[in-house]
Amino acid sequence: MNTWLKLMHIGEKLGCHQMPERSFFYKGYQFPVCARCTGVVIASIIALIVFFKKKLPISICIAMSSVMLFDWTLQYLDIKPSTNKRRLITGLIGGFGFSMLQYHVYRAIFKVLYKEIKDSYN
Repeated sequence: MNTWLKLMHIGEKLGCHQMPERSFFYKGYQFPVCARCTGVVIASIIALIVFFKKKLPISICIAMSSVMLFDWTLQYLDIKPSTNKRRLITGLIGGFGFSMLQYHVYRAIFKVLYKEIKDSYN
């Protein structure tokens, strides 16, 4: 129980709304993040591993990121109700694309910093 409370606190600090109706449950315990955030967290870990093996073009990463926004917009405008399964799937796709974008940015920053450090020693 104490571990679950700590995880719920971490989920809250990550910015998740933690709405029970939009979350998965396991053995009566709510996941510390909602279904969409669950997908984003899983996808972020997968993207970190994939990033070092295969570079996706930034345009594809942006398109993947927009999937989550598109689903959220449909839900927000009451055009089509979202389900936890769809939230998870769009979280996986969007989270993967957004994480890959972040890793592209981190790599670019690292290259600039590396060049600066290397140049300062020459």
